[in-house]
Amino acid sequence: MTKLLFIKASPRGSQSKSSALASAYLAKLQETDSRIEIDVLDLSSEPLPDFDGDKVAAKMNVITGQDHDGSQRTAWDEITTMASRFAAADIYLIAAPMWNGSIPYKLKQYIDLIHQPGLLWGLDPETGYFGLLEGKRAVLALTSGAYGPDMPSPAFGVDHQSAYLKFWLNQAGVEDIAELRFQPTLLTADPEAGFQAAIAEAEKLAS
Repeated sequence: MTKLLFIKASPRGSQSKSSALASAYLAKLQETDSRIEIDVLDLSSEPLPDFDGDKVAAKMNVITGQDHDGSQRTAWDEITTMASRFAAADIYLIAAPMWNGSIPYKLKQYIDLIHQPGLLWGLDPETGYFGLLEGKRAVLALTSGAYGPDMPSPAFGVDHQSAYLKFWLNQAGVEDIAELRFQPTLLTADPEAGFQAAIAEAEKLAS
């Protein structure tokens, strides 16, 4: 059975265009394969722990090959549980609006928690980072108010949104990445027509 992790980064609920775009892709995908197991991670309601001193120390001990003390072990177990949920998926569907040229802070917090040595990546002193995830694929549903690939940049924004997400996924070993874009959502003559065109592209990709 194929497992899909649907990560919602927007706190806007039913008003979120990124979530709606991703949901259209998912609905079509389920039509083609009803056996897909869906795990929804809504970051606006998911309690995320702080990446605090114990977690940082635990990470550094993994990198340097040292043992964890009691509090560090507890912190690392919490991280491992979160990262294991992520690693268990075969497909990542990430709905992310652009905030200040990048991604919402809850999504960045989630990435900082799970993107850990020995869990998602390793580091070779001679050749650099390598990903530990194999055979995964990802779909990014991206929206932004003023920025668009055809808009002048930086006047209307800079894309640290898709660039960062692809960098992170690549470092974890995910190389098969597709993008769905509804950009811009505001500075367009007919927003609804633009959104429906994005929906059509999502359904085409899912098919």
